[in-house]
Amino acid sequence: MIHEILIVGPLQCNCSILGDEDSREAIVVDPGDDISRIVSALKRHNLTVKQIIITHAHIDHIAGAQSLKRVTGAPILYNQNDLPLVKMMDIQAGWLSIPTPEVAPPDASLEDGQTVSIAGLTGSILHTPGHTEGSVCLYLPQQKLLLAGDTLFAGSVGRTDLPGGNTRKLLQSIRDSLLPLPDEVTVIPGHGHGTTIGEERDSNPFLI
Repeated sequence: MIHEILIVGPLQCNCSILGDEDSREAIVVDPGDDISRIVSALKRHNLTVKQIIITHAHIDHIAGAQSLKRVTGAPILYNQNDLPLVKMMDIQAGWLSIPTPEVAPPDASLEDGQTVSIAGLTGSILHTPGHTEGSVCLYLPQQKLLLAGDTLFAGSVGRTDLPGGNTRKLLQSIRDSLLPLPDEVTVIPGHGHGTTIGEERDSNPFLI
């Protein structure tokens, strides 16, 4: 599998490009900004985007999705429970003093347990409300990889003081959906460096 992480936008969001080396099909997760860099990386790997997945609808994760869709034609997928955040994108832009990006409802909603696949690569959606109502993670069991959005971080968890946040739900989501995964699963959070499920189960102060 091809996996390239690009740090994009003013809040340094981790955007993941997941590609299959044989089919050259790809999924892009959280294209929050810097679409020209994402497109350049896709061209470098000779990849064709089949799906654009948004882990949650905060501006730093979703702002570039429509631009990438225009370039690639790929559908945008995120959980419909985050539509209220999309409708307040102008307010979100105001938090960062940046122009309001073009956003739209998802082409399809991502639901818990849903299979996401391209030729040669299959993952499943874990609905993990708490950071936002619609937060999801993408789990690829064969690759032992979890793209956790802003649900789980190395040594921390997602903030819950923004609209849609709920601390009780967040911790429950992590305990019910993420901690049961194997210890060796690599976790790529929405920001910052990676970790593993085992490390977070053993030492994350928010989970002990």
